[in-house]
Amino acid sequence: MLRKLLIGSKLHNRQLTHETISKPKALAIFASDALSSVAYATEEILLVLAVIGQIAFHYLPPIALCIVLLLLTVILSYTHVIRTYPEGGGAYSVAKEFLGPTYGCIIGASLVIDYVLTIAVSISSGTAAITSAFPWLFPYTVYIAVFFIVLLTIINLRGISESANLLAYPPYLFILSMLALIVTGFYRYLSGDLAPDVRPYEEHAANLGNLIFVWILLKAFAGGCTALTGVEAVADGVPSFKEPKERNAIKVLFALGSLSVILFGGISMIAGWVHVLPQHGETLVSQIAEIVFGGRNLMYYVLQAATAIILILAANTAFAGAPIMAAKLASEGYIPRIFALRGDRLVFHNGIMLLCAGAIILVVIFHGSVHSLIPLYAVGVFLAFTIAQAGMVVRWNTLKPKGYKWNALVNGVGATITGVVTIVIASTKFMAGAWLVLLAIPLLVWIFQKVKQHYTDMARELSSQNQTPYYVVKNHILVPMSSLSKPALNALEFAKSMSNEDTDVTIVHVSSYPETAEKLRKKLAEKQIYFELAVVESPYRELINPLVNYIDELEKGLKSGEVITVIIPEFVTHTWWHYLLHNQTGFLLRTVLLLKKNIIVASVPYHLRGK
Repeated sequence: MLRKLLIGSKLHNRQLTHETISKPKALAIFASDALSSVAYATEEILLVLAVIGQIAFHYLPPIALCIVLLLLTVILSYTHVIRTYPEGGGAYSVAKEFLGPTYGCIIGASLVIDYVLTIAVSISSGTAAITSAFPWLFPYTVYIAVFFIVLLTIINLRGISESANLLAYPPYLFILSMLALIVTGFYRYLSGDLAPDVRPYEEHAANLGNLIFVWILLKAFAGGCTALTGVEAVADGVPSFKEPKERNAIKVLFALGSLSVILFGGISMIAGWVHVLPQHGETLVSQIAEIVFGGRNLMYYVLQAATAIILILAANTAFAGAPIMAAKLASEGYIPRIFALRGDRLVFHNGIMLLCAGAIILVVIFHGSVHSLIPLYAVGVFLAFTIAQAGMVVRWNTLKPKGYKWNALVNGVGATITGVVTIVIASTKFMAGAWLVLLAIPLLVWIFQKVKQHYTDMARELSSQNQTPYYVVKNHILVPMSSLSKPALNALEFAKSMSNEDTDVTIVHVSSYPETAEKLRKKLAEKQIYFELAVVESPYRELINPLVNYIDELEKGLKSGEVITVIIPEFVTHTWWHYLLHNQTGFLLRTVLLLKKNIIVASVPYHLRGK
């Protein structure tokens, strides 16, 4: 009942075609991450530049411009990816086909990590917007963040269409609020009404060496590159779009790029005009809004509410894209197959649940601090950008379609730029936490390849081609029995039904005390049951180990074509909590024996009557 209330009724397979979304809703769902990053990308730049004081505002515009040009390059490159792989998979599909499975695994690992970080960073940033407006909530940061992660998980478990209906409109409130902030800021600046924020900043640039100064600029650029995260989600989520999927996805990608450029560029310019630097306990956008709107008035609180909402909903980009990516990896055998299964609501529920767990763990470990999580961010996604565009260059030069030289040039330039950015991000953020991601990616790739090898070996072994049929020459049936109960009698009757001249039946009793074995022997005689009784002594009162050792010794003497069938008598309780009141001997024995090669295990249940 609770499950139905939270995620809704089951959906039939034929309803899958209705689980797609229109362009306006797709922009809200898939672009929330990229759009919301403008709320903290500029702040991450200035957080680094703050060390050089007021001169930081001279370097903010060129850094922001470089990031805008990089964003446009990546978006142009990803239109090629969408056209080439309208079935989804994006960068992963490109790399796997044209660079090899290992590169596909690298992208898969990078994006899986990045999606989990997207949720943690976005929710933490949204929580920071809330605590900026209401400082008394600051001590409860982690609890608020975890609450929103769980809430988004439940919404996404309800299905693609329903989550789109619930989450489609708040992002547009953020866009309108930010545009209002930017337009107001530009108007006041051009009219001479927007004075810089006067604070006692110190000039440190003169005391810094040239190399250190360049390092600071590169580190600031790396921080601002978080503005590009989320672009890949559109290419990964093409199957979720309404027809024509490819065309609609490209339109959404261009809309995302245009809005990101306007919002990020506008906020960066106003930040340079008003000369505000990040402060502990208050976001940069909060400071700018207070200055531009003339205090903490209605417009200020509308913007803060919209910012908090978009940052929280930005996590939904990961919930929309990551399960599709996981399903792609699972369908090709790189991760467990359960991630390719759709749940009751036609969503990849296992991927959604894994995302939820991973994000909560990160939020708890890093105490919901955006500045602590950011160094882990963007490394994976830029690595994916670089490999995907390199794969597209190989594709153009291999297939040589019309206009391939221009397309190869676009993707080649994109791959070069994002490759350099990847190195910059990895090096400048290495000691701050990026090393964790750089370690996790090859570890995940290794795991993917091991899982793939397992599935390949299993498929080869289970194949019926060129296999010699398996004939059972003789079957040795064992019935473990502690006493002559109704479940034990049922198991013996089942053993009788299997017996013939090529079968022998043995009752096995593990005896901790001699009198228990003698009591069982007498009961069998009274019931005129004349199967052989094997008594296994257990002076240390163990049950499983002596029985398994007995079976192991018997297995050593088997000839070709002979097997041992262990028939386990069990009783089934009427309610689930009654099950907890009993020893799970049958379950444990069955689990151990299933790992043995020549052992067949059968369970004969006896259902207890409920009272």
